[in-house]
Amino acid sequence: MKKIKAIIVDDEDSARDVLHNLLLRFCPEVEILAKCENVIQAVEAIKNTPPDLVFIDIEMPNYAGYEIVKFFDSISFEIVFVTAYDKYALRAFEIAAIDYLLKPVDIDRLKKTVQRVSERKNLQQQTERLAVLHRSMESKEMKNIVITDKGQQHVIALESIIAIEAMESYCSIHTTEKKYTVSKNLKHFENLLEDSEQFIRVHKSWMIGRNHIKKYSLTDLNIFLSKGLVAKLSKYKKSGFEDSLNK
Repeated sequence: MKKIKAIIVDDEDSARDVLHNLLLRFCPEVEILAKCENVIQAVEAIKNTPPDLVFIDIEMPNYAGYEIVKFFDSISFEIVFVTAYDKYALRAFEIAAIDYLLKPVDIDRLKKTVQRVSERKNLQQQTERLAVLHRSMESKEMKNIVITDKGQQHVIALESIIAIEAMESYCSIHTTEKKYTVSKNLKHFENLLEDSEQFIRVHKSWMIGRNHIKKYSLTDLNIFLSKGLVAKLSKYKKSGFEDSLNK
């Protein structure tokens, strides 16, 4: 079995030790190269002995864990963030398609995370995903989302999304450039984008971008969007739809 070389970064001694012990017991394929108490120590350790994987706490003094992206031109290692529950941080991780572990660490999730890292499926897009995460965490504003279409990850600007259309357990994301097919249901995107005022859920099968509405008919229950796209409007959402346009 090929070893996965890893570094643990956390400002709390006990947190570093707990994760180390869990990895020793349940993920023997992981070899710990170093345990660091801040981002600067981690950067030095990474440059001296490049790892395959870095477990890093999101909240630490001086530099937050996500700021590690500032110190590298490109990221050639996998990153898994470890955090106590924080609603905005968790949503930022989901938006950027970044792996994370919640404290206290769940053993099954830890095993699955290490397994995914061993397959190294998404390392090529790691730098882009981390950039999306960094911007979201710094500005507390979502401007991009990372989606996977046909095994490839894409960073999409939220303002370019015309509509998200449910197709059973899949969704079609219609943008000003092209259409993507994603193996997530519409509820996933509704939860992910619930803090964004750019999108309105108008039907069980449609979520639309407010800025792409061209005209609508409350009689025919049709909403005409950019690029000739036509979304359906649920009769139960008619009044809420009009109210949302006046905000």
